[in-house]
Amino acid sequence: MPRKLSLPAARRLAVASAGLAAPRPKKPGPAAMSKVIAALGVLQLDSVNVFERSHYLPLFARLGLYDRAQLDRLVGHDGRTSLGAYTEYMAHEAAIIPVADWPLWQWHRDLPERPRTQEWMAAQATLFGEVRAEFSRRGALRISDLEHPGNVSRGGGWWNKNEVHWVANHLVRLGELVVVGRDRFERILAPADQQLPPESRLGIPREEALAELIRRAARVYGVATLDDLADYPRVKLGTARPIVEHLVETGELEPVEVDGWGKPAYLRAGATIPRAVTGVALLSPFDPLVWYRARAERLFDFYYRISIYTPAAKREHGYYVLPVLIDGELVGRVDLKSDRKAGVLRVQHAHVEPAHASRASELAGRLVPTLREAAQWQGLSDVSLTGPGTWAPALQHALT
Repeated sequence: MPRKLSLPAARRLAVASAGLAAPRPKKPGPAAMSKVIAALGVLQLDSVNVFERSHYLPLFARLGLYDRAQLDRLVGHDGRTSLGAYTEYMAHEAAIIPVADWPLWQWHRDLPERPRTQEWMAAQATLFGEVRAEFSRRGALRISDLEHPGNVSRGGGWWNKNEVHWVANHLVRLGELVVVGRDRFERILAPADQQLPPESRLGIPREEALAELIRRAARVYGVATLDDLADYPRVKLGTARPIVEHLVETGELEPVEVDGWGKPAYLRAGATIPRAVTGVALLSPFDPLVWYRARAERLFDFYYRISIYTPAAKREHGYYVLPVLIDGELVGRVDLKSDRKAGVLRVQHAHVEPAHASRASELAGRLVPTLREAAQWQGLSDVSLTGPGTWAPALQHALT
């Protein structure tokens, strides 16, 4: 019979496995940053910067006051035009990954195109050739730097891009172009055969690569269901199931039952369940602890949506909503805005989860130092509560 885990034990293991219970280094530098990225596997990207762009936040949650400029230099977001140790790919979603992991995603680059995409590629065959030729001739470029006559702004937001933009993006999907860096958050692309080291150009066979990605998911999650593990590399359950079964057969995963989950779960081999986890963290909406919303709900009874795509009148907890982790529990959520003109970190909404409402004052006192640390990290001088929410009164009291 599978071993049984209590839900609190599963929570503690999940938090510790995600690196959110480890002591912070006193002076977090590039080595500590690289260690976090290696542990998580990916840093998911998102362009929303009302508080801070998403890929900075998992490191802040685990390292505290680190220098964002150092991370920019480490991952090439300083305008670099030659490939360093990191690149980007659709790994889970658009994410920063080590160049050494490029072969792990060859199976994704080999995925067959949908019929409509095949038709589009055939219709744009000449343009594909022209874009390839310009990158081959000129090397590393932003898409906006391409001199093709069709590369003109259409206005109207992210999705209203010209065909040159979409062709270049698809060449990234195919692996013909590689992201070498960013300049003001705009990607700098270059031909993969000009930038990738020879050892990274050979793909790892699909089954071997997916097994490694699911191993990594198990390490990051600690304990997980089949759909949790499948979500990490974004594959179908039918694809993940035989791989998980093989990892059980080889002793790398142990089947377990978690109270209340109602479905089989898997424990990574050698996992030690901590007796307690402590600490406070603000989580990115795309932190691996919460990026799969069904897992966050099953593990923490925490129904979570980011809300940036929800009409303002229908938002329950604000715009850019960050889960608050305290001592291994998701106890609430806050909507933050870095008001750089005023020099203030604004808490635009603060909600305490009903299960923790009786501790609202105590938890607010725990959260305030982390909010002040976040303000300092952002170069802001103060924290100000400017919005409503069930946690707002206690948080206002703790701030003053």
